[in-house]
Amino acid sequence: MRSVAVLADVHGVLPALEAVLAEPEVQAAETVVLAGDLASGPMPVETLDLLVGLGARALWVRGNADRELVSMARGEPVDPPDAVTPWAASQLRADQVELLAGLPTSVTVGDVLFCHATPRDDEEMVLVDSPISRWAEVFSVVPTDVRTVVCGHTHMPFARQVDRRLVVNAGSVGMPYGAPGPSWALLTADGVQLRRAPFDAEAAAERIVRESKYPGREAWVDEYVRSTYSDTEALEAFRPRAGG
Repeated sequence: MRSVAVLADVHGVLPALEAVLAEPEVQAAETVVLAGDLASGPMPVETLDLLVGLGARALWVRGNADRELVSMARGEPVDPPDAVTPWAASQLRADQVELLAGLPTSVTVGDVLFCHATPRDDEEMVLVDSPISRWAEVFSVVPTDVRTVVCGHTHMPFARQVDRRLVVNAGSVGMPYGAPGPSWALLTADGVQLRRAPFDAEAAAERIVRESKYPGREAWVDEYVRSTYSDTEALEAFRPRAGG
């Protein structure tokens, strides 16, 4: 592939998705990989409709939040991870539920594997500073000819070497941690770029409040659009679940 744009963790934040899709490199990308947790947020229906509009350019991967949306929409018992997910599940059309239900948990193109959390689990936690022994454990199921693994899940972008493999986290389009602005990754023959799209957070927050029907949207945008958790805060919160 000549160029691949990787978008992870959109979380139903339509204005952030639109900002990333407007990036010239995303518009020019041969392939757009959607690396999971796409719709669980304040504008789920509109977000999925926009992503479907990418057509054959898009490669979809299911994340843990997508799996939870499907289970809730089907009335299956699920412990809600937050307040917005049950509401988002109730908004999805039947065709959108079926779309999410049919997504793979990973996609491999050439020697690059794309997943949401890790290649073996859609909610397993591995961090930029996890020890090599922990990375070796989660990569135990990866074929030896895979040289690059691209993921999301922790909402914090990074790129690092792990025992002769490159690991890339594309960050989060809709709920970025570490620094403000929708984050995404660009893979080309020249290497990997971790990018952030220009974004008017206040205008996005006002639009979500105006257009979303989620009852808790005011508090939600204050926490996740008008504010950004630091990488220190996020790492401290995630580390007990990261193992190793």
